[in-house]
Amino acid sequence: MNISIICVGKIKESFYRDAIAEYAKRLSAYCTFKIIEVEDEPDTGSSETVIETAKQREAERILKNIKPGMHVITLEIKGKKYSSETFSEMLSDLFVSGKSDIAFVIGGSNGLAGCVSDRADAKLSFSDMTFPHQLMRVILSEQIYRAFRIMRGEPYHK
Repeated sequence: MNISIICVGKIKESFYRDAIAEYAKRLSAYCTFKIIEVEDEPDTGSSETVIETAKQREAERILKNIKPGMHVITLEIKGKKYSSETFSEMLSDLFVSGKSDIAFVIGGSNGLAGCVSDRADAKLSFSDMTFPHQLMRVILSEQIYRAFRIMRGEPYHK
């Protein structure tokens, strides 16, 4: 099983990097896990055109990292919400159905371009709230780890 998180930008804060590294280490017992960071566009203004152009450039970088046959799940506010248990079931169902290469996509501070959302096989939401995209990497990594523990009936989830 291969799980990738394709995300925009680099994480500057060491506490986020440390948390992600810890979950990556834990996940190595269950799957091949990797984080793919694509360059973010500099913040050059707030006009609609500037934002859309930036999202489109980031989208090109994201899409270059999506291999044929990957099952793509984008993180979007309007995506489907899961409990930890149903998220675990969803991942398990994907693996059982032969989808062993899964990519989660986290956009940058301006979100995802429509073409990335259109490429998604599923859309996932953790909340109606907006979170920093760096923090979402930590939350997603933890939930993937939790999902594997639930699948295996191992202690962790309460």
